[in-house]
Amino acid sequence: MAKVEIYTSMMCGYCARAIRLLESKKIAYEEIDVSLSADLRAAMRSRAGGRSSVPQIFIDDDHIGGCNELYALESAGHLDRLLAA
Repeated sequence: MAKVEIYTSMMCGYCARAIRLLESKKIAYEEIDVSLSADLRAAMRSRAGGRSSVPQIFIDDDHIGGCNELYALESAGHLDRLLAA
């Protein structure tokens, strides 16, 4: 199973939506809350090519993007293949 990491913050609807999709597919993930940590947010920005919005999602250390990109992968039928790698 692929390693999934999702950077989130408190009260983020897009974060909750992305997590719901992962949980509906019974995918284990590591949630990294950047709400109260400038260091974690800086690490996220560095990994995400400068993007500072949440969520930022990584599958096997590859940057997927945010919630919309995750759902686009699902709609196109590519998410399951990435998660099975």
